[in-house]
Amino acid sequence: MKIFLYMIYAGILGVISFFTHEIVAYVLLGFILIALNNILTVLREISKKMDTK
Repeated sequence: MKIFLYMIYAGILGVISFFTHEIVAYVLLGFILIALNNILTVLREISKKMDTK
């Protein structure tokens, strides 16, 4: 499921960057979005583990 969401994010960022001609900025924002999403996932897993103890 994560890979599918990443493909959707990449597609949306690609379309936006094509029309605005700011490809590098949107690609970097995409990487930041993916990194923040991964951090959120890890923090949720840690929170679930701490709640069960």
